[in-house]
Order: sequence, then structure tokens, then C-alpha cells
Amino acid sequence: MTGATSPGLPPRTGAAADAFVAANTTIARPALVPEIPLHLATEITPIWQATEAWLGEQGIEPPFWAFAWPGSQALARWVLDDPSRVAGRRVLDFAAGGGLAAIAAALAGAATVEAAEIDPLAHAATRLNARLNGVRVDEAPGDVVGTANRWDTVLAGDVCYEAPMTRHIMPWLRRLAAAGAEVILADPGRAYVPREGLASAARFQVPVTRELEDREEREVILYRVTG
Repeated sequence: MTGATSPGLPPRTGAAADAFVAANTTIARPALVPEIPLHLATEITPIWQATEAWLGEQGIEPPFWAFAWPGSQALARWVLDDPSRVAGRRVLDFAAGGGLAAIAAALAGAATVEAAEIDPLAHAATRLNARLNGVRVDEAPGDVVGTANRWDTVLAGDVCYEAPMTRHIMPWLRRLAAAGAEVILADPGRAYVPREGLASAARFQVPVTRELEDREEREVILYRVTG
């Protein structure tokens, strides 16, 4: 492919990426966090087909950003239920997807909020979603794993879904916790969540769709990473 973009396929950055996200989503409200409208896909197949042709050639990730996953919903609910948990703090939404937890933190009065993602379309979705909710969320592009701690609170939703991912991120999250950050890991029952070094902080029952999950509701446990 040259610099031109084929019709219907996602551009990588900037205003064109924002336009792609807007064109392939509708504004909807997550079941557990109806206060926050988001640009979301109403069906899996069309949004997946719109991006899958670019996956190998362009390195675009599957459109995880187009859905309000149960982990991010639980984190957002936890933040909004008690804004003092993040008010005045520097917050990172790690593997942010469409930025739901980041937006909740901004609405709750965080001093600064960053959303970390490796997918430029996820950053585009976060930009649109932050604008829709009238808040500021800064981009932390690329793989931030391994960077020195600069946050007071780190929110990580549903990040232990594969063994390689878990091995990649957990030592870093533990180092952040040891350096003084409060690291909150949201797990909806994935197989690769470690069994040590986590302290349960909250539980939520999150309605989900059978298009994404194998049931209609998932229990999400929020863990505090103990370092």
C-alpha cells in the first residue's frame, strides 16, 4: 500500500483516525457507568471487518477500544463512587482502550490523567470520548511498560488475558507499587491473573454481552497490587 487509505479501512493517526472511529461507532452508555457516554460499536462483526485487513500489514490491533470491557467499567465505577480515590492525583489508565477509566478519573478531579495504549485507534477513541465528556486526557503512546513511576494511581483493566501479556506487565506494575503508586488491577476472571501479591479491594457485577463474553454478567474483582 502507498500513503493512500483504502475506503473503509482505518487510518493510523490524527483527524483521519478520529473520523474513522466516529464513523464506525455510535454514542452509547456502559451498563455499569451510565454517567459516561462513549463512542462504542454496537456489533462486533462490522467493526472487526473494518479493521482486520490492516492487522498484519499496518500493525493495527483488533478494535478492543470499541467496547466497554467489564474491567474498565468496574474501575470507572470504583472511581466515581468515591472521587477522593483519585482527586488531586496523577493517574494512568494502562491499556486504556477507549479511555473509560481515564475519563472517570478526570471527572473525579484527578490532577492529571494519562491513557497508555499501543494502538493509535485506541488513542483516537479516547480523544473523542474525552471530548464528548468535556475532560482532558493526555496520551501516553507506545509501550510504557518499564518506564519509571510518575503516577500516584495506576488503573489497569482486564490486562491479564494472555500469559505473555501477564509476564510482560506484572513485574513492572509491581515495581510501580513498590515505588509508591497505588496500582489497581481489575480482573473479570481471566486465566492468567497471578495468585500472589494482590489484595482484593472491591467487587462488581458487570452486565456483558454474549457477543464478547460467554455469559450475561461477569464478576470483576479489583485488586490492589502490593509490590
